[in-house]
Amino acid sequence: MRSRSYHHSAEARGSLSMDMAKDGGGPLDLIKLTTDKLSTDTVSDSVKCSSCGAISLFIGTTRDNFEGKRVVQLEYEAYVPMAESELKKICTEIRARWPSIRHICIHHRLGVVPITEASVIIGISSPHRSDSLEAVKYCIDTLKATVPIWKKEIYESEEPCWKENKECLWTGSGAGAKHADL
Repeated sequence: MRSRSYHHSAEARGSLSMDMAKDGGGPLDLIKLTTDKLSTDTVSDSVKCSSCGAISLFIGTTRDNFEGKRVVQLEYEAYVPMAESELKKICTEIRARWPSIRHICIHHRLGVVPITEASVIIGISSPHRSDSLEAVKYCIDTLKATVPIWKKEIYESEEPCWKENKECLWTGSGAGAKHADL
């Protein structure tokens, strides 16, 4: 399976089409874990809403260096059922903290992610910018701290290295385990 998506209405927890959400349906949470290249336009379009004046986006990309080492690419792995569950929890938490949020879209890439390509794209719409901006920051920070997605950096001249995220809540001493990072 190349892609796994989860779509639900925040009100009914059922399936809702994008058109219904844009034309007055309930709030929509869209979660996708995929090996396919991510699209900023797809995420942005999925959270558009006529009652919202703000769409805030976060795009996390693969950079070509880390601590003086040349990075060739990243590879992501996930425990997909738990990752989806944690992403759903993040959507619920966002809605509790910022009730005006209309739509939430979180796409995360798995597998190989070349330099400059997106590893994660988050889009959130709200009537005013402050809520969506704060919610996007909360979303990426919480994703990095709680979602079981692991990153391996592939270097030009050194052995690959699984990276531990400093924000990860379950790292403890960090000894010997894979941990979430972006």
